[in-house]
Amino acid sequence: MATKNPTYDLTLLLNTSTDDEQKKKILSDTESTIRQSGEVVGTHDWGVRPTAFEMDKRTDAEYHLIQFHGNPELLASLGHTLRITDGIQRFRIIKLAPGVGSPPDLRNTPATAPTGGDDTRDDDDDRGDRGDRGDRR
Repeated sequence: MATKNPTYDLTLLLNTSTDDEQKKKILSDTESTIRQSGEVVGTHDWGVRPTAFEMDKRTDAEYHLIQFHGNPELLASLGHTLRITDGIQRFRIIKLAPGVGSPPDLRNTPATAPTGGDDTRDDDDDRGDRGDRGDRR
């Protein structure tokens, strides 16, 4: 009995300064590469969003998610092609565990810039009881 190829998430971050025709070509070429030896399960356009950190002096990217079934040869081919394609800022292929639900619809979610840290501490210098250690000052 043949086993079904696992499901993968391909997250593409496209350079926002690349023209729209080139972006469409990148996406269609990627999908056709997947269809040659795999199956596209879903495509999701998440739009332009800020990146978590600056990459090549760019602070935003156009995010796309392609879910697909594929074999190891397809992954190698995709990795090679995406690495040398102009207009792709970053990409990541992740193998999904069986039973993982569908991805969230981030297209309608407001994109917020990263804040640079998780500083939730109050500035009033009240750090609670110091026990027998005495005053701080």
